[in-house]
Amino acid sequence: MAPALPQGVTRPSPAPAGGLAPAELPFPSTGPHGHRGRMRDKLLSRGPDALADYELLEMLLFLAMPKGDAKPLAKSLINRFGSFARVLAAPQRELMETRGLGPHSVAALKLVQAAALRMQQAELIEAPVLNNWDRLMAYLNAAISRERIEQFRVLFLDTKNRLIADEAQARGTVNHTPVYPREVVKRALELHATALILVHNHPSGDPTPSAADVEMTKEVKRAGAVLSIVLHDHVIVGNGQWFSFRREGLLG
Repeated sequence: MAPALPQGVTRPSPAPAGGLAPAELPFPSTGPHGHRGRMRDKLLSRGPDALADYELLEMLLFLAMPKGDAKPLAKSLINRFGSFARVLAAPQRELMETRGLGPHSVAALKLVQAAALRMQQAELIEAPVLNNWDRLMAYLNAAISRERIEQFRVLFLDTKNRLIADEAQARGTVNHTPVYPREVVKRALELHATALILVHNHPSGDPTPSAADVEMTKEVKRAGAVLSIVLHDHVIVGNGQWFSFRREGLLG
């Protein structure tokens, strides 16, 4: 048994076999806490532009993973889904099935996606939508361009063409979404909207309208006209591309 030490004196930690004592090591702590602190300092001192996409994702995962190394998971998620943005937009079911993710981390990812869309939507509400076309396209691209099945949305506008609501009306398959003009007009009346912009995505990435898209647009326009609800446009969003019925002269 080692002899007792005088009061106030502590015994030094033993050095690893064949190595230095902990206090003499270049990196006394190699755990995630030191790394996380350095990442946080990098963000706060140099700004988010100093972080690579996988580092942004890694720091986001920190919020849901109090311990552990999130870097390999962040990189594997980007490898699987293709980009930071596609990770955020990935279907919840697929994220939940991904090894290393759970309810807390998936909720964190979806919360950030929702926050980003809310910020863009708030900017649209401040001014007439038709006067902010580039901003509208940026919002729609973020909202639905990465969806893997067709989604049909309606932007409901007031008399000054300001956004009242953006609502998903239907979700379909990879190449078809059922749309019911009566339901669109009924909802416009409930919201006291006087104008509409129809929006849907093409998961193929090609925003060229189909014959069914053209016919459906005509039906919605006719149904709205009966009640003095104007159809301003129908926008189809692809992968980084979009198609405007108004700009292409297809509204009639």
